Amino acid sequence: MSQADIYTVSRLNSEVRLTLELQFRQLWLVGEVSNFIAASSGHWYFSLKDQAAQVKVAMFKQSNRYASLQPKNGQQILIRARISVYEPRGEYQLLADMLEPAGDGLLKQQYEQIKATLAAEGLLAPERKKPLPKKVQKVGVVTSPTGAAIRDIITVLQRRAPALEVIIYPCLVQGTQAPAQIYNAIQKAITRNEVDVLLIGRGGGSLEDLWCFNDEQVARLIAHCPIPTVSAVGHEIDFTIADFVADVRAATPSAAAELVSPDQQQQLQLVLSAEQRLQRSMQSYLRQQQPRLTALVHRLTLLDPARRLQQQQQYLDELQMRLQNALLRRIDKAAQQQQFLQHRLQQLTPLVRIKQQQQKLSQHNHQLQQSMQQLLKQKQQQWLLQSSRLHTVSPLATLERGYSISFDEQQQVITDASTLQPGQQVKTQLAKGHFIARIEQISAPSDATN
Repeated sequence: MSQADIYTVSRLNSEVRLTLELQFRQLWLVGEVSNFIAASSGHWYFSLKDQAAQVKVAMFKQSNRYASLQPKNGQQILIRARISVYEPRGEYQLLADMLEPAGDGLLKQQYEQIKATLAAEGLLAPERKKPLPKKVQKVGVVTSPTGAAIRDIITVLQRRAPALEVIIYPCLVQGTQAPAQIYNAIQKAITRNEVDVLLIGRGGGSLEDLWCFNDEQVARLIAHCPIPTVSAVGHEIDFTIADFVADVRAATPSAAAELVSPDQQQQLQLVLSAEQRLQRSMQSYLRQQQPRLTALVHRLTLLDPARRLQQQQQYLDELQMRLQNALLRRIDKAAQQQQFLQHRLQQLTPLVRIKQQQQKLSQHNHQLQQSMQQLLKQKQQQWLLQSSRLHTVSPLATLERGYSISFDEQQQVITDASTLQPGQQVKTQLAKGHFIARIEQISAPSDATN
């Protein structure tokens, strides 16, 4: 094995990048945006994904500054990009230079696909286009009978060739039903075979308004129409598929009417012939120059300092993002440590112990109150019992049975009548109330009582 057969990682990644970039020069891709990052350098990095896979995309500042929108995560977009390799990590990625919402972008993508399909079949080739007839007597018009296009065509034809007969094949020229009606109108003109040239079109409008003239079936019918056709769609900048497959393309319906006017036929044939020769010459020249262009592109890719600068810019963005992520992790870890220490401090603070002791004190106070209430209740029951017993032996109870007690002036209980003197006042206590009496007579105790 020779030394030349041994690759370094850098050499391998570089050659893989060159191979991919030369093999896939440019492509359109539609998908959902995820992981979008707008770096401080102005570059955009995101992933484009569908249900089964995803690919990384980089859109540098010099390209995204012209973008009509900044993509958001979850948004469907269409991008134009070329495949490359981010050599420091050996990752394949897309370098986008155009970005737009998927709605209009899908229509444009579908437009390019239909155009490419028809071109591959030779339906757009100048060699197959029929020249307009030198003598035109009847002009057929496939358009809306109430639109501005038919009024412009009739106005021009009446001014330039009043004797020219115009036959209108009415149809819708906008909406979902328009392609089928346009197809049927052209088919009717072919079946009748009553006109010398067929104008197909309408006034100007948006891409959606003119989409019926990009219909593949309509385009194929126009391409195979035996009657010379003129595309008369009223938009001067953009082209529809009908413009490419028709024998002649006019910028507006009025211009189409002028092209089929008799006094313009000879000059138109000269122009068309010169255009066809020019197209054939240009195609031949481009085919000859293609190998040289490929070699120059390869050399430019090898020597292009902007590409290496982009690689370094992307690597710098990556390092900056890694630094930011590391700082965020450090900050997050410090915040978690602070929360842990704060939690421990809260557990050890005297306020917590004071609160715990206050709770215990409250519990003991509650228990004390319950014990006091229970003791008081027991004492009340004992008092009631003793009171009942005392009442049983109380003189008051004796008085309630009809007895009374007498007291002298000194409030001494009188138990012996001999201690009294006539005229002396005594106080007699009854069960209910008392009275004062004066001694009138004193009787000596009988012997039986003794």
